[in-house]
Amino acid sequence: MSLRPAAFLDRDGVLNAAHVRNGRPHPPASVAELRILPGVAEACRRLRAEGFLLLVATNQPDIARGNADALEVARINDVLVDQLALDAILVCPHDDADGCACRKPRPGLLLDAADRWGVDLSRSTMVGDRWRDIEAGEAAGVSTVFLDRGYDERRPTTYGQRTTELIHALPYILERAEQGVRVP
Repeated sequence: MSLRPAAFLDRDGVLNAAHVRNGRPHPPASVAELRILPGVAEACRRLRAEGFLLLVATNQPDIARGNADALEVARINDVLVDQLALDAILVCPHDDADGCACRKPRPGLLLDAADRWGVDLSRSTMVGDRWRDIEAGEAAGVSTVFLDRGYDERRPTTYGQRTTELIHALPYILERAEQGVRVP
């Protein structure tokens, strides 16, 4: 099997609008609240045309906290898969206290996806709007793009590129796939 590059994408704040309250992002509570961000569909089409797998890696701790219904989260994910032609959405439903390997900033979701879908990590990129996304990408050995949404929270200290929209990250993502990443 030939390995392919992947665009690992966070969900809320990257593909769809996050609901910002008190400077902190929150996921939509239902499909009715879901709004795909401008330029995202085009970015996904272009990445797919370049041979990228489109894999979403998302923390959804509100499931563990009892603040979100797992079935509604799945419905939101189904809409995104259908509208954006995503290959998969991988969900960590745990909270920090659970100590799982899949909750970002740990790289478990990315590494499991790489094994399952034959991903060339050296040619892949993680795109996220929070420090957890970027640290997960770095731990998995992929390039990183930080979509700076100006949240009032901890920010990543290192990343490959910083921008504000997924569509603006395409040249960097394509260049990294061409060159590959040097993993120590």
